[in-house]
Amino acid sequence: MQTMYYIDLLGTMVFAISGAMAASRQNIDVFGAMFTGFVTAIGGGSLRDIFLNLRPVWVDDRNYLLAILIGFALSVVLNKQLYRLAKTLFLFDAIGIGFFCIVGVQKSITHDASSIAAIILGIFSAVMGGVIRDTLMNETPLIFRREIYATACLTGSTTYVLLQMAGLDTMTNAFISVSLTVIFRVLAVRFQLSLPVIKSN
Repeated sequence: MQTMYYIDLLGTMVFAISGAMAASRQNIDVFGAMFTGFVTAIGGGSLRDIFLNLRPVWVDDRNYLLAILIGFALSVVLNKQLYRLAKTLFLFDAIGIGFFCIVGVQKSITHDASSIAAIILGIFSAVMGGVIRDTLMNETPLIFRREIYATACLTGSTTYVLLQMAGLDTMTNAFISVSLTVIFRVLAVRFQLSLPVIKSN
């Protein structure tokens, strides 16, 4: 459980960076950037917890708010360096969905969700923060674009469930499943992989 807790905190920080960088790219002021980082970081997890009939964890655990503040501070202090590492939000978004996806699956299973529901809630945890971020920035959310995004989360969350059924320990399972999600997302963008489009005629 401690492993998943720290992974969740790290994912929260990474998504806070992603949200704050998105705001700075749009020349939004400091408060707007902090707000965008906040809702990006807590959006998916909060909605997942509501579906599980739980109180969102950041309300009671100040470490999540601290992780968001650290992420925001890093986005301000290391803004130029971060953009040199990733000209777009792609890198941080890929890492963020990897962490949040697996944490969402594991938490859902812990609270007696079925395997299929856990997979769905894992995807939901991973993508909804980005959907909120992109909507605030008046951009089409990544999940609605042709590039593979939610499918990477589906792969990672399904892998976690299957490896858990096989008896693999939590830390190793989380590492493999997060890595698979991030790698799948990176390769999809690198080689412009996409799912077929349903055409109206």
